[in-house]
Amino acid sequence: MSRFNPDRRRLLHALGASAALAGAAGIPGSSFAAAAAAGKPGKKLGRVVVIGAGFGGATAAKYLRKWSNGAIEVTLIERNKQFISCPASNEVLGGNRAYDSLVHSYDGLRKNWGIRLVHASVTGIDADRRRVRTDSAGDFEYDRLVLSPGFDFIYSGIEGYDAKAQETILHAWKAGPQTLALRKQLEDLPDGGTYVLSVPKAPYRCPPGPYERASQIAWYFKTHKPRSKVIVLDANDKVISKEKLFLGVWESDYKGILEYRPGWNVVAVDAVTNIVTSELGDKERGEVLNLLPPQRAADIARVAGVVNVNDRWADVDWISLESTAVKNIHILGDALQAAPLMPKSGHMANQHGKAAAAAIVEILSGREPQPTLMANTCYSLVDDKRAIHVDSVHRYNPEKKVPLVVEGSGGVSKEASVEEGLYTRAWATSIWKDSLS
Repeated sequence: MSRFNPDRRRLLHALGASAALAGAAGIPGSSFAAAAAAGKPGKKLGRVVVIGAGFGGATAAKYLRKWSNGAIEVTLIERNKQFISCPASNEVLGGNRAYDSLVHSYDGLRKNWGIRLVHASVTGIDADRRRVRTDSAGDFEYDRLVLSPGFDFIYSGIEGYDAKAQETILHAWKAGPQTLALRKQLEDLPDGGTYVLSVPKAPYRCPPGPYERASQIAWYFKTHKPRSKVIVLDANDKVISKEKLFLGVWESDYKGILEYRPGWNVVAVDAVTNIVTSELGDKERGEVLNLLPPQRAADIARVAGVVNVNDRWADVDWISLESTAVKNIHILGDALQAAPLMPKSGHMANQHGKAAAAAIVEILSGREPQPTLMANTCYSLVDDKRAIHVDSVHRYNPEKKVPLVVEGSGGVSKEASVEEGLYTRAWATSIWKDSLS
């Protein structure tokens, strides 16, 4: 049961909760407000290079400038010219959102905060000389580096999922052209056809995301292709986020349309026959295959030398989010070895960005960084109007040296509702604005 007043909780949901829970809500122990007062106009504190302008990197760049009062010079390197949001992209697949609404400009970061925005790919990081190399924009020196690289797929985890197979068997787990391509496959699927979605073993980006996707596509089939079927092949033993809520919706709304199979780990695919095989030898075929391979920190994290957990993830000091492998590099978002019960989500990456920004402002000001509270809210739309959510607050534990969930801080929806559907879309608008403008 949450300690927060229910009316206040609903307000926080509507606001997106990101800044509200971690700063403006006045939760004891947060250092965001202290960081905001740390910078002094006119004083130069140092140079920070931020690699990756997703929810983590864009937020870090903005708040480094904001909380230092412009005293920190920030260069943001991002290879893509536009921000395309993965949160809310499942709605496009269900036909409930226009793709263009996911696409946002980075201009606000440059115009409003004086951030130097560089569109290039990073080719190397010299941690000893504190220098970043790019393919087309030259080199950049830094006092502190913020690395928000996102994730890459382990395609080798699925036999047959080679470059040729990837042309037609899509993941659409990085929003962009594949989102539109998968939507087109669903539109072209004849009524009576089968869509197969594979879920990798956790951890992966956005724990409830595959189950929301299955719900969105089941809604689309129920509304437009009632003889079609959704089959979810989950490598995990159960639905790993909002389990009772998703199972309840599937039973009440999509019975006969959506079939869920736990413990079904896809290890091979035949792109000619569209057949997938499990590690136990079971087979399934679908006219549309949507495979989510296992995931790891993106390649640039390996280049930086910060991947030091299971050859997949990067570990950090959770007070500053500084790498435990390489000094002066702070790591955010999906690339991290997550703390207990801390999801790899857009909301969490936004919180990482603020925590790292607060720590760097303190460090460059000659002070010791302090732990910050971080909050998470994950919404999932289960049809065109109703949604469910899970939320939590994470406080640094000095004994375990990781953030742990604050007892009584979080919870899940009682049931899917239209009200929460409104909160879901308000959350998206709020976090896009917080991160990008």
